[in-house]
Amino acid sequence: MNTLFKDVFGIFKFTEGLYAGIRKVLVPPKAYSWQTFIYLSVFSWVLSYCATGYIKDIIAFFGWLFLIAGTAWYTTEDPLRVPGTFMPVGAVITGFLVSVFAFGNQQDVITSRTIVFWPTISALITAIPEFIEGNDTDAKARIPKPEDRQRIIILVASSMLLSCWIQFYFVMDNWFQQYPSLQADTFKGSAFVVRTEERVKIPKNGVVILEKLQPRVVEEIAQRPWSEVEKWLLDAKQRVRTLGTEVIQKNLERYEEKELWHVEPRVANTKSGYILDLLSIWIGPSSNPRGYYLKKSCGIEPIATTNNSENKITVAEIECDRINKLIAGSAPPQQ
Repeated sequence: MNTLFKDVFGIFKFTEGLYAGIRKVLVPPKAYSWQTFIYLSVFSWVLSYCATGYIKDIIAFFGWLFLIAGTAWYTTEDPLRVPGTFMPVGAVITGFLVSVFAFGNQQDVITSRTIVFWPTISALITAIPEFIEGNDTDAKARIPKPEDRQRIIILVASSMLLSCWIQFYFVMDNWFQQYPSLQADTFKGSAFVVRTEERVKIPKNGVVILEKLQPRVVEEIAQRPWSEVEKWLLDAKQRVRTLGTEVIQKNLERYEEKELWHVEPRVANTKSGYILDLLSIWIGPSSNPRGYYLKKSCGIEPIATTNNSENKITVAEIECDRINKLIAGSAPPQQ
């Protein structure tokens, strides 16, 4: 009986202690505290889900303000410093919330601008208390001491430099998404852009152009009467350019660099027929002053066959290389 009583009493004491601990965390010691602001932010967001129109935006706006104020208050009561600086970790957290609030949106809460401005905002939040003296009820502006000014300037300037490097990353990433061919040649000697592969990289969009252009050209030449094919080759410059423009507009539609590629043919006589070189020429920036181009060669020869009337006729047979050749320098002149 005594053992049972002790067990029940022990469970009661444990429950009472657990309740007291939770109550201490959740219940503010006074009305004016950081917990109050956090609860107001949660309450505001709950209300915003029930509201519509501009009222919803106003309530959500104040919810963000309460969250930022409560977080800043809590993280500055016993600040933990970022190693090597006098910046509190709380300022980093608060700076992130302010950046999300200022530059986020409903579709993307965290945007590139959110990340870019985060270090600078955190540094400014760290510096603001250095210009204020007094307590919560009696505060006034002041000019920091010379030694404090130096560390504030170093902290803010370092954070702004970090923001610039982050912005540089996003700019380069956007360039490489819109102009992927830049990676193949233009930045191969850059001290900022690191390439993981040392081998020569063929621009994928230049390859796409030739791979999509080849079947269009083959369709217009293969098994056509030889006389018609020779006329086609005489007008190859205009015909291939037209086909190339259609291919570029269709397959490179989502890339800004589509305006930096154009297609040209080169026709040469052989002993048995013709050689048709399809060139996709890059006219954008390049480490080589003369640029570069990709080439796919197609051999065109006449072959004898019979038509439906059992009459012998000469038609064209075309066969193209499987490999696209990357060539540095200007495209060869047209003959």
